[in-house]
Amino acid sequence: MINYEWYNLLHKPPLTPPVGVFAPAWIFLYTTIFIALVIYIMIKCKNSKLKGYVYFILQMVLNILWSPIFFVQINIQLALLIIILLDITVFLNILEFKKFSKLAAGLLIPYFIWILFATYLNTGLNWLN
Repeated sequence: MINYEWYNLLHKPPLTPPVGVFAPAWIFLYTTIFIALVIYIMIKCKNSKLKGYVYFILQMVLNILWSPIFFVQINIQLALLIIILLDITVFLNILEFKKFSKLAAGLLIPYFIWILFATYLNTGLNWLN
C-alpha cells in the first residue's frame, strides 16, 4: 500500500486539482488511449506501422513508471524527467498515428494535454519542495 501522507504535506502549485479528479480523468484517458490503439491496429496499409507501435509502447512504459517513481520512491526530480520524456514520446506517438489515422491521433490529444498539465504540476512540486 502506498503512503500518500507525504504528498499531502507538500506545497502544491496553483491549479492543483483535488485528489478526486485524478481517477475519473485517468479512466477517460485510458479509454481514449485504448480506442486510439485499436483504431491504429485495425488500419490495413502497405507502409510499416512499427514506429507507431514503438512510440506507443515506450509512452505506456514511461506512463507506468511515473507513479512508482513519484509515490513509492518519492523522487520528484526523477519523476519530472520521466514525465518530460513522456511528453515528447506522446507527441511523437500522435505524429506517427496521424500518418495512418487522424482519429487515432486525435484521441491521444486529451492525454497529451493532461500530461502537459501533469508536467506543470510535477515541475511546481519540484520547485516548491
